Amino acid sequence: MTDARLHAAAELIRSELHVDIGSDHAGLPVLLLRSGRVQRCIVVEKTPGPLETARQGLGSAGLLERCELRLGDGFGPLQPHELGSVSLTGLGARTMVRILERAPQPPGALVLQPNDDPGLLRRWAAAHGYWLVAERLVAGFWRYPVLRLEPHAGPDPAYLGLPPNAALRFGPHLLREQHPLLLEELQAQQQRLARLAAHGRAQVLQDLADVEAALAWLAHPSQA
Repeated sequence: MTDARLHAAAELIRSELHVDIGSDHAGLPVLLLRSGRVQRCIVVEKTPGPLETARQGLGSAGLLERCELRLGDGFGPLQPHELGSVSLTGLGARTMVRILERAPQPPGALVLQPNDDPGLLRRWAAAHGYWLVAERLVAGFWRYPVLRLEPHAGPDPAYLGLPPNAALRFGPHLLREQHPLLLEELQAQQQRLARLAAHGRAQVLQDLADVEAALAWLAHPSQA
């Protein structure tokens, strides 16, 4: 994970105990512990190799005594009382959804950085009683979204006044912020999809409609 993604994720985390699932080199736990944003971490890895890599990263940083490493699949090695603050970063959105669906109980707060479609996670949140309370968009090899979800009852107010499909796909907070990276992405997608729309494929036409709805709202954010 690049430094920009690490810092974007860390900005959305503050807790006494934090769990990082799929930590790789333990870059995020190291940053959280060094910055004082968390006091203790639990790192979960599915296989021994990545777990040892995380152990080496924490050892090099002198932070092993403040971080517990556990071998297991997703939430499997965790106890319910340890699920107050959880992150998953650098994975595909579908993989994240599968991991979240197997949680023994709903985590208290989630920070998610998918490598692909964040819309899947926004839709999952809306269907499972979570509000999207913050999001970031970070430049890198591609544009990386970072989401913070928290459990709340009722409809998520972040989506009020926004075109629903476009907001779920591109991010309500990013639209309201008129994030420059999002605007660049929308303009590029509009050009690409407009060329493909002549073939009349339903998915292309739907994608183009979502992009144009987002651009239209950005041009006239009367309800921002």
